[in-house]
Amino acid sequence: MSGNENRTVLIYTTLEHLDDAKRIGRALVDSKLAACVNIFPATVAIYEWQGEVREEGEVVMLIKTRKACLSEALARTKQLHPYDTPALLAIEPSEVDGDFAAWFAVQTGV
Repeated sequence: MSGNENRTVLIYTTLEHLDDAKRIGRALVDSKLAACVNIFPATVAIYEWQGEVREEGEVVMLIKTRKACLSEALARTKQLHPYDTPALLAIEPSEVDGDFAAWFAVQTGV
């Protein structure tokens, strides 16, 4: 497997309910599509949807995966996500600590 496929990728998404984030996070970690999922409860989202500006509470979820798992992790998250059009943003960090990267690789099946 190339070094590029082992690169850490973060997937950012938001959900309405904490329980949904926990359910999705656990499914991703159990299936080794994510090494870890961080959930930040109690954020506020301001956005326009169907011509109306809305302000609502949301939960932010940050999914830590690797490039080789990215497509499958995105697809699984979208499948499990309750939103019709979920925000699913893949972010590649420029640097990752070596010790973390080693643990991370084991957790995602390398």
